[in-house]
Amino acid sequence: MAENENKTAKAENESPIIRVEHLGKSFGSHEVLKDINFNVNKGDVTCVIGSSGSGKSTLLRCINLLEEASSGHIYFNDTDIITKGINVHKYRSQVGMVFQHFNLFNNMTVLENCTVGVRKVLKKDDAYAKAIAEKFLEKVGMIPYINAKPAQLSGGQAQRVAIARALAMEPEVLLFDEPTSALDPEMVGEVLDVMRALASEGLTMIIVTHEMAFARDVSSKVVFMDQGVIAEEGTPDVIFNNPKNPRTQEFLSRFMNR
Repeated sequence: MAENENKTAKAENESPIIRVEHLGKSFGSHEVLKDINFNVNKGDVTCVIGSSGSGKSTLLRCINLLEEASSGHIYFNDTDIITKGINVHKYRSQVGMVFQHFNLFNNMTVLENCTVGVRKVLKKDDAYAKAIAEKFLEKVGMIPYINAKPAQLSGGQAQRVAIARALAMEPEVLLFDEPTSALDPEMVGEVLDVMRALASEGLTMIIVTHEMAFARDVSSKVVFMDQGVIAEEGTPDVIFNNPKNPRTQEFLSRFMNR
């Protein structure tokens, strides 16, 4: 009992690993994100859900500095990453991203895809890069394919390689932008199984997903976005079983009744 209380007290005293404050993003006159505020603590699995066009992917792209925020602040370990002068490559090695369409280098083998960032960004030697890449390829079940090119892989296999590539950088946070939406239905499960394992090991993740059962079962927090704002957030139990916002209720009734 005392140990659990100590852990709780420690978690309450720790700053969030990611803190988003009053974030806004516009493309011309189109306001995509409006005054977004939320925190991610170390070890959280935060699932971001909502209709297409609600701003979910843009939010992730702002956190990963692939889009420039129009207003507000994003803090990573209490450092405002929007501040000019931050080392973007170093930051992205700490806050990695897995994309919807894998983004593997087609001219490289599976192993080369997973070692290139370790060598060029982290400046590790070839032996270390190979060892760490093989460790995570083994973890996602792709070690038999280390000499294959991306074109020789199924979608599910390519996405598992993309996850291994991100993990090889040993990030503090991993962002997933609809990692299963480009996959055939029979391949979705193999990718979700890898993500479930990562969640059980305590990796901090922010996941944009349409997989409602996965979000309900794996996340520690669910964020529902609607028309560029966070309409509701809470534990999976609250969001899926007792949502307060009518838009959340409407959205979930469509997805959960399929």
